Amino acid sequence: MDNFIFYSPTEFIFGKDTQKRTGETVRRFGGEKVLLVYGGRSAEESGLIKEITESLMKEDIEYSILKGIKPNPTDDRVYEGIAQAMREGSTFILAVGGGSVIDTAKAIALGAVYNGDFWDFFCGKEKPVAALPVGVVLTIPAAGSEGSGNSVITRLDGMHKLSVRTNVLRPRFAIMNPQLTMTLPWFQTACGAVDMLCHIFERYFSNTTAMLVNGYSEAIMRDIMARALELKVNPDDYEARADIMWAGTIAHNGLCGVGKEEDWATHRIEHEVSAIYDVAHGAGLACIAPAWLSFVAKRNPDMVWRFAINVMGVNPDGLTTEEIIEKGISSLKDFYHDLGLTTSLTELIGKTPDIDALVNSLETNMGKSLGFYVPLSMEDCREIYKSAL
Repeated sequence: MDNFIFYSPTEFIFGKDTQKRTGETVRRFGGEKVLLVYGGRSAEESGLIKEITESLMKEDIEYSILKGIKPNPTDDRVYEGIAQAMREGSTFILAVGGGSVIDTAKAIALGAVYNGDFWDFFCGKEKPVAALPVGVVLTIPAAGSEGSGNSVITRLDGMHKLSVRTNVLRPRFAIMNPQLTMTLPWFQTACGAVDMLCHIFERYFSNTTAMLVNGYSEAIMRDIMARALELKVNPDDYEARADIMWAGTIAHNGLCGVGKEEDWATHRIEHEVSAIYDVAHGAGLACIAPAWLSFVAKRNPDMVWRFAINVMGVNPDGLTTEEIIEKGISSLKDFYHDLGLTTSLTELIGKTPDIDALVNSLETNMGKSLGFYVPLSMEDCREIYKSAL
């Protein structure tokens, strides 16, 4: 295990009816003028936004609203939010929704205290040193952004989907009521489960020895898969919803990566797909992850072999390492199919994707190579895209 610093300052307020504590929690964390950021119709029609605004008013907290944030959030809404926050004198950003809303809120929080272009942080021109405080009411468990310092935004000029990772963006609090997730369409729940798994993949598939971290990471992955299949049968299962919601947080708050060199190739390869073709991130990962696993296993089978046995439940008796790995990846694909997702990029997009465009964009954004478990060249990434077709 390598040396590490684990910093997770977010206060998690978890359980039934916890959204009713939003106003008092914002007040406790110093919020006086709030920019409320959310998606749209479902949050309004469910009564959640009314409940939250009433909670804010009860604490005499002023607020303005930025709504209509869509999946795969884009920089135009961030610029709009920055301008609104500065115009209104906002001192706190409150995100109500899932990863797209939270990531947008975080980017606004960075830009509202910066004299330049917020994109400077995403393209690596500047390093973040300050941001407005962010709070979260989580409604879609998937991205883990409620407990991380990460934000992913797509720049419309060139469709560059890039991320920033900094502790200054870790939310002050995250209110997490599993009841709020029971009305989610199944597709969102399924994509969320895939994203959670891949957040652990990026840390689990590592050349660093960390047996304890590997052990609890495997347990979390097994639970995500079991609970997701339970929810397909009974979407109102509160305990399964609670497990999935908390798993999404700990999959991405850094706990599964302590002391380890992380990879992140799978996410970066997929980001080009969801940026160019505007597909759900989790759906794209269901196509890319098995293709990535098959490719890297040929050069470094160690952790893929362990994953097949300890997570996918492959019985190794009488099998070669290659056969164990093949069965493990096949079982992972079967799980994605059981969720109702495809593992074919062509099927997902509805046509054969332009692999040259994907690779060229990936190289523009990431350079000549990426990944650490198995360092990948752009030609390697091309082969992974082809394998995912």
